[in-house]
Amino acid sequence: MSKTRVDDLLSKASDLVAEAMRQGADAADVVVVGSQSLGISWRLGKLEDVERSESCDLGLRVFAGQRQAFVSSTDLDAKGFKTLAERGIAMARLAPEDPYCGFADSDRLAKTFPALDLEDRAEPSAERLTALARETEDAARAVKGVTNSNGASAGWSSGTKVLATSAGFRGVHSGTSHSIGCSVVAGEGTAMETDYEGSSARHAGDLDAPGAVGAKAGERAVRRLNPRKLKSAALPVIYDPRVAGGLLGHLAGAINGASIARGVSFLKAMMGKPVFAKGIRVIDDPTRLRGMRSRPFDGEGVAGETRAFIEDGVLTSWFLDSTSGRQLNLPTTGHAARGTGGPPAPAPTNLYLEAGARSPEAMIAGLKQGLYLTDLIGMGVSGVTGDYSRGAAGFFIEDGQLTYPVSEITVAGNLKDMFAVLEPASDLVFRYGINAPTVLIESMTVAGT
Repeated sequence: MSKTRVDDLLSKASDLVAEAMRQGADAADVVVVGSQSLGISWRLGKLEDVERSESCDLGLRVFAGQRQAFVSSTDLDAKGFKTLAERGIAMARLAPEDPYCGFADSDRLAKTFPALDLEDRAEPSAERLTALARETEDAARAVKGVTNSNGASAGWSSGTKVLATSAGFRGVHSGTSHSIGCSVVAGEGTAMETDYEGSSARHAGDLDAPGAVGAKAGERAVRRLNPRKLKSAALPVIYDPRVAGGLLGHLAGAINGASIARGVSFLKAMMGKPVFAKGIRVIDDPTRLRGMRSRPFDGEGVAGETRAFIEDGVLTSWFLDSTSGRQLNLPTTGHAARGTGGPPAPAPTNLYLEAGARSPEAMIAGLKQGLYLTDLIGMGVSGVTGDYSRGAAGFFIEDGQLTYPVSEITVAGNLKDMFAVLEPASDLVFRYGINAPTVLIESMTVAGT
């Protein structure tokens, strides 16, 4: 987004804050989010769809004592700010009191904004994205055994977020995202299988080559042909990196300050105690260069910092915004996420499981029998008890080798037990907002026939 446009959004946010204060608010803040995107869909050698979108909306939060309310709008015309502020203040005066609401403490606010290299200034043309999608699908369809395509895509987006508060904070951060992906089908009739591959990055130059992405999608689909069912058993389970990140997602939910404050997490009594084996580290880094969820400040203006939430296997902190921190009598960790329609809420940024010592190949080679997971289905996970049950597909491990594909199985356990024996491999690659290497769980219940 151009500097002129960014300056205009910041000016409008400041004007709306000032209007709310003139109308009698005790405090106010405004979030403005502007975005634009372009996406291409390509299927079976033909252009299927071109989509372009642009949007800009704002959210106003006003305080009347310890009461707060939110109003949002897509109309950034300053002529409507008086009415918007009046409505917000009227709602706040009718809202229930919240003893924990309010701005972040001033000493926690970002004073400087680090350069995180999140914005690729070169906007791709529709023709360029079409060429990327075409090359991706061509490579996938060229794999022997691929019989059909669900299509390939290439996309670009750009977004800017502005935060202005009546306490004087002003902040702006912008970023871009580029992506390519493909999904194809292998086999015929009732013996068909499908799989996918994709790549996303802040900068176009960091994307995987489209030919490599397509070829991997095709090869994965073909490898899944003729799957077998397994007999129910307790087996070691290895999570491929593309599904291992889901385990971190469950951890993040369990140590979210809002869940802890409500007492609805299976880890609510584990602060300062071992959750993983010794040596395990789980880190959140909001300031990672070109990180997919990086930002110089959070949704309350608090400066970001790298933090180990699991250190040597021990749980060291919750994900906190100011509200959940006050509920737990702790300072915010700078993890407030914020949109235009509601209050800040705690959420991770660039969360990752630090790599271990053994390679994935060594893990597989060390198993007489086991299961290598590549896909998980369903959401059978309880954040309250930690009980875990997911539909799954992957490959059977026998005598230290990946053998035949398996499907129509369920893997089950309890996340507490799984975390306690989890071993990360050495192949950590930063690809998403949540990243994990290959992961070995010593034993899980595998339900089949």
